[in-house]
Amino acid sequence: MDSDRILPGARPLTVGVDARLRERAPGYVLGLIAVPDADVVAHAPKVADRLTAAEDVLHGAELSKADVSALPAIAAWRDTYRELGVNPNRYPCAAESVLRRVARGDRLPRINSLVDLCNAVSLESRLPVASCDVGDIEDELTVRLAEGTEIHLPLGAPDAPEHPEPGEAVYADARGRAHSRRWNWRQGDVVKTDLGRRRLLLTVESAHEGGRDEVEHTLGRLTEALTDLGMSWEPPAVLDGATARVELFAAPPTAIRG
Repeated sequence: MDSDRILPGARPLTVGVDARLRERAPGYVLGLIAVPDADVVAHAPKVADRLTAAEDVLHGAELSKADVSALPAIAAWRDTYRELGVNPNRYPCAAESVLRRVARGDRLPRINSLVDLCNAVSLESRLPVASCDVGDIEDELTVRLAEGTEIHLPLGAPDAPEHPEPGEAVYADARGRAHSRRWNWRQGDVVKTDLGRRRLLLTVESAHEGGRDEVEHTLGRLTEALTDLGMSWEPPAVLDGATARVELFAAPPTAIRG
């Protein structure tokens, strides 16, 4: 994929949460930040320091694997995964994965300025936080239950396509592609954030009671960091039980009720 293919002024993108998924996870909240023209670099000193500091805090906390699983935000994701028939011990949500790894004394691999920022904020907030390159996605991106016919290109292995299980929660586009597996357990190769100029969508998710406040607070952390990186971003949007869809990359974002 051409690193310079995305320029400001590209068409809007509608992001939504499907009603059938909402029925299974009524407390789900999805926070969104559209970054129309991000220049992703390999290393940003402030981001690197922030990620190291977040790791140091967790190292000092000495949390066990069971302690991580019991954190309120993580415990709610585990319950939500079980509701969809997914074993959270085998397929932990994205936030639990990074928390587990750091809690046992490891450090996360350094990828680039945006991925490292999302990992740092995820460690701080205990919420799944991701950067998605949506330059190859047209018209819409929906969090929904998979039919099983969608094509998923695994991260780092796009030549080995998979099909999600029927009923599995995925981020899917209008072309029948699934850009995640098991909700936010693993991101797909099409939306990975690489170096260069990118059209990015940052996501923050929660499944626990009171999660909207934490999602909004975390969105604020991200926008401050984006400003420090010299990036322009559109006003954040939040999808919950009251707002099902929003149109992004057409600032200000347009909420679509129902």
